[in-house]
Amino acid sequence: RQKRSTLMSILSLDDLRAIRNREEKELKKRDIHGRSVHVVVGMGTSGISAGAKVVLNTLADEIEAAGLDKVILTQTGSLAPVAEPVVEIFSKETGLVVYGDVSKADAVRIVKEHLVAGKILEDKRVEVKED
Repeated sequence: RQKRSTLMSILSLDDLRAIRNREEKELKKRDIHGRSVHVVVGMGTSGISAGAKVVLNTLADEIEAAGLDKVILTQTGSLAPVAEPVVEIFSKETGLVVYGDVSKADAVRIVKEHLVAGKILEDKRVEVKED
């Protein structure tokens, strides 16, 4: 602990500004184009064959219909190694929530229950362990 305070006392003002700027950049990475919620659909070949395209389109339609302008919807290749289609939702309030084996009806529920009402769908949630 004493080492840290000694280190802090030898940092110059430029060093402190550099640290602040680096940390601000990291925080901005979490804010996707001014939106506070990021929804990602896994669109790898196995996800698409499992129905991910329908899920993506349904999410887009439901997000628009609900007027959720703080939500950004994107797609990526394969996501978590769980039953596909996979939908990841990240927000500052809930952190990362991963849903697996998502159907069209589940996509509607995700928008209404998770994105609008703030309730996590425990029956569709999957735990993903990071290596």
